[in-house]
Amino acid sequence: MSLEQIGIVIQDMMFTTLLVAAPALLISLSVGLLIAVFQAATQINEQTLTFVPKIVAVFAVFAALFPWMMQMMMEFSGRVMSIVAQQGGP
Repeated sequence: MSLEQIGIVIQDMMFTTLLVAAPALLISLSVGLLIAVFQAATQINEQTLTFVPKIVAVFAVFAALFPWMMQMMMEFSGRVMSIVAQQGGP
């Protein structure tokens, strides 16, 4: 495997990781922002008020998008395996 192919695989890996993780991170960020605004407006400083809604929202996104996430990871694995197969092994 040449250095160029390794660079392509690493770039593809980073892009796939970003694409798969982005929905959960964006939902967590937006829920955290909404809760922070609510806490600032009401002056309630409860730690579980920020933690629990974020966890519930991330699990909901993960449950809703799990098939898509798995499809993206399987496609990435297939691309890497095809590159390795073209080279005849490690």
